[in-house]
Amino acid sequence: MTVTAAQGFEAAGVAAGLKSTGKPDVAVVVNRGPRKVGAAVFTGNRAKANPILWSQQAVADGVVEAVVLNSGGANCFTGTFGFQTTHMTAEKAAELLEVSAADILVCSTGLIGSGDEVFRGKVLDGVEKAIGALSADGGQAAASAIMTTDTVSKTAVREGAGWIIGGMAKGAGMLAPGLATMLVVITTDAVLDAAQADAALRAATRVSFDRLDSDGCMSTNDQVTLMASGVSGVVPDLAAFEAALADLCGELARKLQGDAEGASHDITIEVRHAASEPDAVEVGRAVARNNLFKAAVFGNDPNWGRVLAAIGTTRAAFDPYDTDVWMNGVRVCTAGGPDAPREQVDLTPRATHVIIDLKAGDHTATILTNDLTHDYVHENSAYSS
Repeated sequence: MTVTAAQGFEAAGVAAGLKSTGKPDVAVVVNRGPRKVGAAVFTGNRAKANPILWSQQAVADGVVEAVVLNSGGANCFTGTFGFQTTHMTAEKAAELLEVSAADILVCSTGLIGSGDEVFRGKVLDGVEKAIGALSADGGQAAASAIMTTDTVSKTAVREGAGWIIGGMAKGAGMLAPGLATMLVVITTDAVLDAAQADAALRAATRVSFDRLDSDGCMSTNDQVTLMASGVSGVVPDLAAFEAALADLCGELARKLQGDAEGASHDITIEVRHAASEPDAVEVGRAVARNNLFKAAVFGNDPNWGRVLAAIGTTRAAFDPYDTDVWMNGVRVCTAGGPDAPREQVDLTPRATHVIIDLKAGDHTATILTNDLTHDYVHENSAYSS
């Protein structure tokens, strides 16, 4: 199970006709527990979709009754009509669930600029249909309903000392930090207050979704939501809960990376011995966003010179002439010069591990990215057609 693995939650995923394929495209996750605690983290993009604008207001009091999600339309840059559509979506769900619309979060994903009366009608019909289909076994259907260009649904579960965390995610393109492009819903039956839930979620996303930088493009619709039902009656050890939540988010982030549009390599960039964690992140992200490096990996070419060229553009504290680079276990560069022959590096496996040793301190960070392929360009050249 996914978001319904934790006690006190029901979910559903239904087909409302938003997708031309006829596949499920509206999902609802409802908290039936005694506590209605909620927290959320949103895209850092200044250009925000209508559901983001709504949900940012709705979650401010730390109370969330349910999340309504649709794929097949981002409802972004659709003007007043689009915000009214989001408001009506929350009102429809609230009416059927007999709760306040101000406690309903809304998420949408799909083509930016899409949304009309037909879209609105299908979303509202889908909400009614999904709420009518809610069950404790509906987590997988909900996970399938939020997919867009995803090829597989993405779920994860963690168990603690008397409590459970469950999650589902979607995302395959526009994967860049703040957050990585995604819709994520996470549930737990642990007893948490709103401040604890918010702190745990932010700590988890900082080292997971915010470290996923597949293609350097930031979405308008990113949202990660955590809901706590309190059904277990267990007040968790906060350190243990935060570790489990971060681990679950890390698994979901890796699943997003593994399903990135057109990718043929999943690249893990591990930066070691940085002067600070921000330096390590900056260096790793510079490589992750370097198209020359990503194209080289696509061609199975261990061109470590492109790594050094990329990190040299950062403000991090290190000496580029005293830096080591490993690719898939082979040290190809030491002290800023050649080491093992390139021919020793095998980049044919999908998993690609790059280590950059800055020799400047004790801090580390890992960034997840993908290669740049013909398939990625092709898929994104015709997204709106």
